[in-house]
Amino acid sequence: MSQFFGNVEPNIIDDEMVQKAIEEKCPEDLGDLARAENTNCKVVTELQLSFKSILQIDNLWPLENLTKLQLDNNVIEKIEGLESLVHLVWLDLSFNNIEVIEGLDTLVKLQDLSLYSNRISKLEHMDTLQELQIFSIGKNNLTILEDVVYLRRLKNLRTLNLSGNPFCNKEHYMLFVVAHLPSLVYLDFKLVRDSTVRFLHSLIGKSGNSILQRFCFVALGAGSLQKSGSQKHTTAFVEYLNGSFLFDSLYAEDTEVAKLASLPEVEELLQAYPSWFVSVCENLYNYGLEEYEKREAEVSKFYKRLHEILTVNQQESKRIISDFEKRNQRRLDEISHTRSGDIAESKRAEGKEDVLQLWDALMTLETLVSNDLEELLQDFKRSIDVMASTFIENIQGIYPLHTFSLTTFCTLSQCRDLENQHHEKLMEMTFAILEKMDKDELEEDFPDDVRRLLVDKDTTVNTIHMSHSIRLRKIDKRESDMLCNTYQW
Repeated sequence: MSQFFGNVEPNIIDDEMVQKAIEEKCPEDLGDLARAENTNCKVVTELQLSFKSILQIDNLWPLENLTKLQLDNNVIEKIEGLESLVHLVWLDLSFNNIEVIEGLDTLVKLQDLSLYSNRISKLEHMDTLQELQIFSIGKNNLTILEDVVYLRRLKNLRTLNLSGNPFCNKEHYMLFVVAHLPSLVYLDFKLVRDSTVRFLHSLIGKSGNSILQRFCFVALGAGSLQKSGSQKHTTAFVEYLNGSFLFDSLYAEDTEVAKLASLPEVEELLQAYPSWFVSVCENLYNYGLEEYEKREAEVSKFYKRLHEILTVNQQESKRIISDFEKRNQRRLDEISHTRSGDIAESKRAEGKEDVLQLWDALMTLETLVSNDLEELLQDFKRSIDVMASTFIENIQGIYPLHTFSLTTFCTLSQCRDLENQHHEKLMEMTFAILEKMDKDELEEDFPDDVRRLLVDKDTTVNTIHMSHSIRLRKIDKRESDMLCNTYQW
């Protein structure tokens, strides 16, 4: 029982408590009306019953349209009486004495659930909570780390708090959770990516290099690949490169150079430039998706080979143990039927020797499987290293191609080259127009905003140079993001 029992009488939720909570929730000017007309429970969507020394949940069935319910900081021992609250989205049962997760089956719309600081020892009975996005179950009695795998069935879970449970002290706690729940965004109030990277670095720095540690790295990397189709371009590190996204962003805030489109010949140049630029981006986008498929295939191949190694090992282990059990049973039968003490002693000695041979055989298998796994990991790492380094080299254009044929592979450095070429041509055309204006040889009558842009050579040059620099920085930023994502992967 909670400390409340020492000085406060425990309560059961009754109509009077509910009515009072509703009145406290209402604005002051509605309080009298609520009391006078006996509030229509169906219009109540939020209810706070915190710090009420509640022992048992009851009498909430009339509040069928509740979407938010706070029952934190009470002495509740069992989750019950919530069956009718099918519209609940937010439920807080933190700081109580709950020992079992139960009574939530009908709350299919629940998105945020807090069971923080209770006495729960097992993750269970949450299969129907498919809309759950935020789950806090820190500071409970969870001791078996493998139980976290149960949460994989919650497909929309993005924020999870497990801090303060006994299993959090295990060495591979964070890696295990992230590897098995790859869709998590926040774990224990930290961004998964940042916290995991720091943890990986700490593992690398340790002298021990066990198979378990290194399989955690592989599982984590594989988890980052297994995303939904809608996230495929993000996982391939080529988001914003399909279509005209990147090109449109270059001119999204550039209103000055757009004014030059009304100048002779410049309009034609500005119309041709996007098609070239978008073609380069599309080629790079398609290349990124191809590399993504290769990486995913490599991970699948790794797991297939891993399964084969472990299956063969298990089958051979079972065969050896089965043969030993048959021999041992025969010996026991012979000992039970023999009348000779010498024969019985001989059989017992034979049995001891057989046990030692069994031990040696199983340890040999263990060594062999460890060697096979070590080799598998090394091969996988080499393959992934080659894929990643090749992808990075092509993104950076370490071996740039100076032709912009649509059949040629394209890089972001070619986007920069296109931008530089476009800038040079734009400057040439603008200078030619300025010279004609100085000589009064232009027949066209330009809008006032264009004339202001062409008021003198310095103003025009500075404006065009500034726009060019902004566009180059945006191209550099896209390349930098791609490289950072690849390095982190």
